[in-house]
Amino acid sequence: VQAEKMAEMKNQEEEENRQKMLLAQKREEGKKRRLEQEKANLAARSRDDLRCPIVVIMGHVDTGKTKLLDKIRKTNVQEGEAGGITQQIGATYFEKKTLLSQTAKLNETEKFDLNLPGMLVIDTPGHESFTNLRSRGSSLCDVAILVVDLMHGLEQQTIESLTMLRNRGTPFVVALNKVDRCYAWKTCKDTPIRDALKEQSEGTLQEFRSRASDAKLQLQEQGVNSNIYWEMGDEDWTNSDFVPLVPTSAVTGEGVQDILLLLCQIAQRKLWKQLMWCANLQCTVLEVKAIDGLGMTVDVLVVNGFLREGDRAVFCTLDGPIVAEIRGLLTPPPSREMRIKSDYIHHKEIKGALGVKVIGNGLEKVMAGTPVMVVGPDDEVEDIKAEVMSDLTKLQDKLSTDKKGVMVQASTLGALEALLQFLREETKPPIPVSAIGIGTIHKRDVTKISIMNEKGCPEFATILAFDVPVEREAREQAEELNVRIFTADIIYHLFDQFTRFMEQLTEKRREDAAAIAVFPSIIKILPQHVFNTKDPIIVGVEVVEGILKVGTPLCVPALGGLHVGIVTSIESNGREQETARKGSSVAIKIVNETNPTITFGRQFDASHSLYSTLSRASIDALKSHFKEKLENEDWRLVVKLKKIFNII
Repeated sequence: VQAEKMAEMKNQEEEENRQKMLLAQKREEGKKRRLEQEKANLAARSRDDLRCPIVVIMGHVDTGKTKLLDKIRKTNVQEGEAGGITQQIGATYFEKKTLLSQTAKLNETEKFDLNLPGMLVIDTPGHESFTNLRSRGSSLCDVAILVVDLMHGLEQQTIESLTMLRNRGTPFVVALNKVDRCYAWKTCKDTPIRDALKEQSEGTLQEFRSRASDAKLQLQEQGVNSNIYWEMGDEDWTNSDFVPLVPTSAVTGEGVQDILLLLCQIAQRKLWKQLMWCANLQCTVLEVKAIDGLGMTVDVLVVNGFLREGDRAVFCTLDGPIVAEIRGLLTPPPSREMRIKSDYIHHKEIKGALGVKVIGNGLEKVMAGTPVMVVGPDDEVEDIKAEVMSDLTKLQDKLSTDKKGVMVQASTLGALEALLQFLREETKPPIPVSAIGIGTIHKRDVTKISIMNEKGCPEFATILAFDVPVEREAREQAEELNVRIFTADIIYHLFDQFTRFMEQLTEKRREDAAAIAVFPSIIKILPQHVFNTKDPIIVGVEVVEGILKVGTPLCVPALGGLHVGIVTSIESNGREQETARKGSSVAIKIVNETNPTITFGRQFDASHSLYSTLSRASIDALKSHFKEKLENEDWRLVVKLKKIFNII
């Protein structure tokens, strides 16, 4: 019977393995087919079939990014933003006729033949900690507008945006915004910038020119060649690293036409290769939100390819991939942003590039910032699933492996990446992360991270929540379990909170450790400077090695580790000081509470060197809290003293 059972089990195992092999093989075949299909699609592109270029607006806080976008869009989003900084990627689609009507006046002189199907403008958050969301922004984007404040020139973030755009090779236009702040500027509402400049007085023009040339100089320092766009010669246009400058005013609208036309020109002249529409689906989730009457919907940006009603789409969630049928595709009416509620238009199919709302079942857990793929007739579901999850699996692999660290929760995958990158690379020292999540914070999250208290790392029993709501029950639970939840809707405020908390904690730990930590030192008594032989002993000494600190216990190893007492004060030239380093001669006062009768000259004398009394605990305290206070030679002395005191 036993043998039969064993044989049966073995057969079962073999069968399972065979199934696994088959699955893996099918997955590989599917992947091969998919890659071949993608290659064929790339080869089939043509210059006659262009997609909308995707435009991103970048720049420093308060340079007027959203205002400029509003001016282009003629609507108003800015007031509804956290800290006036745009924090969710939204997209606005401009039809070809909108572009033509908005640039009509300028085009009378420029005579440019527009053959783009339209333009898609993305609203990306502007701050250095969003490098990631922005790199998502900029890898999704074809061309960028970098907004520079004419009054302030380049600022920290502008420079970071610049570096990013150049790393990604994204072409861009620089908008020198706030020209209307020039002295005595005469407003010419919504006109091309050259017409507006003709109206200005000589003094205003002089100020404008000097500020514009300052901006050119600063860009030059960053290695960017630029020129005001109508002063650029033909060779500047063909020279790919030359950047056009467009003076604009987001408030009164001068120069906005110029920007639109320039973007179209750049797209058609330089980018037509990457703007050729391709059948490979490129699609990213921008946001997941509940809409009255529609349930959970997913806002996606389709860059290339088709999305059709009834497609089997694969989405990425924290619990693994999900396959859902697309029940509906909605777009807002033309020239309105996707974030503001208005009546939707239903579609049977969508061709990139376009922002759409997808309706389907079970989309609650889909994460913002993840890719979407569709299972075609020849595709293997498993292969598509693995492909969709690849971004998240990479993130999870990077988490702190030693299982000690804070929990990070954000509203989108991009924001989560931004946070993690910041904690890993920008913060000194890096803050370890042991768990991640997307969306609202629940009780279970609090319970999960509270084990850090048991692991002896109470500082990591912390949740850094970026732009996500916290349930009331979760807050109460956090109070009980001693978990801190730091929330902020602007990333850099979050780091400030946590860093402040860590600084206080380190300071407190230092104070606690100072009682145990003993700095290593060897001192020699100067026999001609003995001022008091009995308790308290006051003698002049020379520090032979290490650092002598107030509070250091001293002993004489040569006399079986005789405890001489604790240093209670150090004086040099009549001045009290906390420490004395190697080579200095100082007077010290030694108090011995356990043995007040100890006398210099009786139990010990100047022929004996005094040593700091080290123990295992004091060395550990030094290592963990005062590492930077000791030089290399001091650590060598610690090693030497370890041998003398037989510390393991």
